[in-house]
Amino acid sequence: MSTFTGKTVLVTGAGSGIGRATAIRLIHEGARVIATDLVPDRLDELETELLGKSITTVAGDVSDDDTVQALVEACGGTLDGLANVAGIMDSFLPLGEVDDTTWERVLRINLTAPMRVTRAVLPMLLASGHGSVVNVASEAAFRGSAAGAAYTASKHAIAGLTRSTAFMYGPQGLRVNAVAPGATMTNMAADVRSDLGAGRVFPLMAAIAIVPAEAAAIAASIVWLLSEEASNVNGVILPSDGGWSVV
Repeated sequence: MSTFTGKTVLVTGAGSGIGRATAIRLIHEGARVIATDLVPDRLDELETELLGKSITTVAGDVSDDDTVQALVEACGGTLDGLANVAGIMDSFLPLGEVDDTTWERVLRINLTAPMRVTRAVLPMLLASGHGSVVNVASEAAFRGSAAGAAYTASKHAIAGLTRSTAFMYGPQGLRVNAVAPGATMTNMAADVRSDLGAGRVFPLMAAIAIVPAEAAAIAASIVWLLSEEASNVNGVILPSDGGWSVV
């Protein structure tokens, strides 16, 4: 496949899980990929697997200004697509139990970092005339029963950021959408630090009985939204959750 031949796409969180699957699929569809992750070893493994392919890696925290600037420089003045995949969980902490450190870190990684990365590369996306951004939201963007307070708030906010940016820049040729995964098999840390949170969330998830998806299934939705095949889709929050959102 050559859907992305001649195009450059930036993928955050590319060292593992959904981000890794997205980067690999984009490479196989012809894209030049700028891949970033917090863990350098993960990027080294990705480069080894894709040896000879057009991939540039940048290790760093996407909530850090220096990393964002390094990503802009790695693009070399040209960018056609951006997949904001990097994210963290919140240990299922309800509002009454969430500490300031957890709240601020989750919001910084899940919301502020995608905003800063998108803002930094926006001129290049607009210059392309057909730029596309895909943010990763969550089933937690639709409801209050999928995670703790910080994660839920961050994903509701990502949905709002997606729609606002799509509205503002759609007339200039930029499409901005989001994929909302349900349960997915990744290595994202999902530790539990609240009996109340676990007691409220887990019984509902067990009752719904949704089978966790492979990361590649979520990547397929992200790549489709990035592609010209989705040229008439803008401002959408697309569930990729095995039907959870209809329950």
